[in-house]
Amino acid sequence: MAEETTKSGGEGQPPQPPQPPQPPHQRGYRGGGGGGGRGRRTRTSEAPEMAFDGQGGEELVEKVVFINRSSKVVKGGRRFKFSALVVVGDKKGRVGVALGKAAEVADAIRRGGELARRQMTSVSLKEATIPHEVFAEFDGARILMRPASPGTGIIAGKTVRSVLESAGVRDILTKSLGSSNAANVVKATLNGLLKLRLREDIYKSRGIAIKKVETPAAPTAN
Repeated sequence: MAEETTKSGGEGQPPQPPQPPQPPHQRGYRGGGGGGGRGRRTRTSEAPEMAFDGQGGEELVEKVVFINRSSKVVKGGRRFKFSALVVVGDKKGRVGVALGKAAEVADAIRRGGELARRQMTSVSLKEATIPHEVFAEFDGARILMRPASPGTGIIAGKTVRSVLESAGVRDILTKSLGSSNAANVVKATLNGLLKLRLREDIYKSRGIAIKKVETPAAPTAN
């Protein structure tokens, strides 16, 4: 017994405790993502949203709608370029759309955001919805938008939703009737928002005074 103790633990040292087993997820780990996939890319279903402060301390929301990659075959191989469709708005009636191009994805998004901030325009909204129904088109894309009651939400696809949320619309009914090209759909939605006009602006342009409707008094009990 004495000889066995000396061999296992050394002279005057207790035996070492056994090492805990290695977790199963660390054994034979190989890169490439979960599930053993090799070279798979993760795709997000919704456009990423970034908030930052613009000029004058206003908070702007930037959303990346679509990223496209194009390649050019040259003598040394292929050269890739990226284009990013970016929507910027303050959720208070101002929105802008632009397409940024660069050799890297991050640079394309940054350039698209800068161009969109420069091209921001004001749209006419009635509280959380639009003042009237509007139909707009751009190339093959056709968008129909109708006002909705409070609590309805934004009934639209992700491409149209990104423009409406950036502009500040919270209740609306929409329907895409044409092409599903992201760039055309975004521009058609923006054209529809630019067509909106408030009743006060229409009366003012025609030189008509707005008549105030007085609420009837509640009947008194005899």
